[in-house]
This record gives sequence, structure tokens and C-alpha cells, in this order.
Amino acid sequence: MTGDGGTSERPLRAAVVGSGPAGFYAAAALLASEEPRVEVDMIERLPTPWGLVRLGVAPDHPNLKSVSRAYERIATQPGFRFLGNVQVGGVLKHADLVELYDAVVYAFGAETDRRLGIPGEDLPGSWAATELVAWYNAHPDFQHLSFDLSGERAVVIGNGNVALDVARMLSLTRDELTPTDATDVSIDAILGSGIREIVVLGRRGPVQASWTAPELQEMGELAGADIIVDPAELELDPASEAELAEAGPIVRRNMELLREFAAREPTGKPRRVRLRFRASPVAILGEGRVEAVEVVRNELVPDERGGLRAVPTEDREVIPCSLVFRSIGYRGIGMPEVPFDEERGTIPNREGRVVDDGEPVPGVYCAGWIKRGPTGVIGTNKKDATETVNLLLEDARAGRLPNTSAPPESVLALLQDRGVQVVAYGGWEAIDALEKGRGEPHGRPRIKLCSWDELLAAARE
Repeated sequence: MTGDGGTSERPLRAAVVGSGPAGFYAAAALLASEEPRVEVDMIERLPTPWGLVRLGVAPDHPNLKSVSRAYERIATQPGFRFLGNVQVGGVLKHADLVELYDAVVYAFGAETDRRLGIPGEDLPGSWAATELVAWYNAHPDFQHLSFDLSGERAVVIGNGNVALDVARMLSLTRDELTPTDATDVSIDAILGSGIREIVVLGRRGPVQASWTAPELQEMGELAGADIIVDPAELELDPASEAELAEAGPIVRRNMELLREFAAREPTGKPRRVRLRFRASPVAILGEGRVEAVEVVRNELVPDERGGLRAVPTEDREVIPCSLVFRSIGYRGIGMPEVPFDEERGTIPNREGRVVDDGEPVPGVYCAGWIKRGPTGVIGTNKKDATETVNLLLEDARAGRLPNTSAPPESVLALLQDRGVQVVAYGGWEAIDALEKGRGEPHGRPRIKLCSWDELLAAARE
């Protein structure tokens, strides 16, 4: 690239940091560009790509993971390189990236969870739902965790799809679990657990729940768990009635399903999943570990934005339990040397152009959850990433990028000097083949490698 918006024969070189859906969709949009031509290095902290498609989607939802086939096609395009086992912000700094690349797109998602901010939240037995999800999905950073599933009741706090994933996974039978790619350790733990009831608490009412209808419908189809909804929980205040009347098909279908569940009689299955609404935890109780959750009953009142907010009443109760999973949303973590909005948990940006004190940072962009917050489904990231890349290409054509003269080999030489074993895409393909080969004799899509040592050893071979 030249500084006046013209082009030389050298392609524009872009780094995409993060290999989840947003990262792959950004890479696809960049590689599709003809003027300028673009080469993409996708840089990933883990030895494996796909982000939450591999490590966040529930193991009993293999169809959702099939989107990875599209990412595999992107990875085979000319000009694409995968650099796994490389931590940006650690061994590779932001300052390195802006020296080595014409443009940098941060697409590393939201890596942690939101906290409740209540007493007792750090007691043993109180977990983030994201920790359980990463554990049963074989994330190598979470395999040291030990979940005590011996108690009879678990409480899941949240009304989104992840909360339902947790409740459902803890309820699955042997026939439902064993064909999945969940870790063997987690399968054994869930099948041997003492849990008989999972209570799912929603802060607002059933109309405001954020799960999707297919996820909710699954809860009524579990082989080993009855779904329990008290009809009184579905009585709506006038504002919720009005909201339901104006709602789209997803919300209306959700209410149909909930009313259907409420009309059912329990069939005596070994476990129960109980859905509750307008209830918020105010404290997690216990001497040395979780023994109960104190809950306040909420009423819904209109807010200044035209929605309904939950306001606590004086009505409280204590729910005995041995496990609590908070599932109230993911949260982004800042990258050293990159602007970050602590309140929102995102990189400040204008439609994908990163800004610092209101001014665009030349050559630095963001996409996905770290751009907009943890909202939407997998496909939402395609439009989001394309919006970012269109601005990047617009800036390139206008000569607004701080073009580098670093050749493509520079980043590999730098990482070698710093002692990094870079996992190229061929290394990931070796991991992928080994996992699938391990699973095939057992009728499973794969048996995942769970540790850093196993993953890196497979990539080397």
C-alpha cells in the first residue's frame, strides 16, 4: 500500500486478534477485497480456533457447531495464516502489532463473566456459569476445576440461553450425554451427581426472559428431568401484558411454551428443572461453603426508556442449595495499551473504528463482542465484522492507514526469538484429526484433548 490511497503490488497486511466467529467473519471480508488485496494473520491465544463455537456451545448441540465448516473454508483461502498459541497483550504486544501490520482488528470477545455483587458470592460452591461451560467443553484453562455435584439442589441465576444450557447439561441422562464431545470427566461427574432439582431464577418476568424458543422447548423434552413452572409465575402485570401484545414471535412462542409447561403434571423423572421469575438473589449463605441463597421477590415498574425494571419488595425467602451458578452475562477484558471502557466492558469505537478520547486510532479496529458487548447469536457477528472491515478498507483506500514495511516473516521471527511455539493451521488440523479419530470408535464427534501439553504435542506432530 502507498500513503496516498494508491496501491503497489504489496498486499495490505492485517492482523485479526481472536479466532471466534467475529474473527473469522472479519477475515473473510478482508480476504474478499480486491482493491486493496489483503493478507490476514489470525492470532489466537489458544492452540485451537473457533472460540465459543468450540468452547461455549453446549456439547449436546452439535448442529450449532457445524458453522465451523464455513470457518474451515475461510482458512483455506490464499493469504490466510493462523498463528495459534500466541497471546496478544502478553508475549506479543499491541505495539508490536502496529509495527508489523497495516491494520489490526481486535475480535477476542468477552472472556469473563459479570458478577452479582452480593455477599457470599465467593463462597466455595458459587461459580460463574462460564466456568462450568468451559470445564465440560475441554477448555485447557479450566480442567483443574472440581465441581462438587453431590448436593440435591443447584440454583442457576439468569434467564438467557447459557442459564438454560447449564440447567440442561446438569439434567442429561447417560443416553443424552455419552454421544457428545463433553469431556469424559464431566460426563462421569454429571451422571454420578446427587442433583435432583435445578432452580433457574429470573430477575424480571417471563415476557422479559432472553432465551430463545428452541432452547426453552428443549427443556420440556429432557429424558430425565421434569420441567416445573408454577402457573402463578406466569400471571402478568398490565405493563407486561402490553409488552407481550407488542412482542415478536420469539417472545410469544416462549410464553406459549411456559404456559404449556405450567399445565403439565410431573411424571416422576429423577430430576426437576424449576423455572422462576421476578426473583433476585441478595445473598449467598453458608458457613465455609454454599448452603442456601436468599432471594427477594421483585415487582416490575416502567423505566425511563420505556422498558420494565425489577424493583425489590419486602418479600424474601431462603432456598437451600449446595451450588450456585451465576449466568447474568459475559464481560470483556481490556487489552494492555488499547483503549478500554471499563463500565461497558468493550473497546470504545465508532462502528468498529477504535477511538481514544474521541479520536480514531489509525489502523486499529474491533469487531464482535469486544466491540458491541455480549449480544446476539453467532450469525450476528457476520454483519458486525463486515461493518468494521468496510471502514478499514475505506481507510486503506483513502490512505489513512499507518502502513508498515515489515515483511510477512517478521512476526514469525519475532515470536521465535521470544520462545513461542506457534501453532499454524496445519497444527490445528492435526489436533482436529486426532480428536475425531479418538471419538469415532465410540460414536462421538470427537474426544477433545483437554490440556495445553496434549494440544501442543498433537500440533507438533
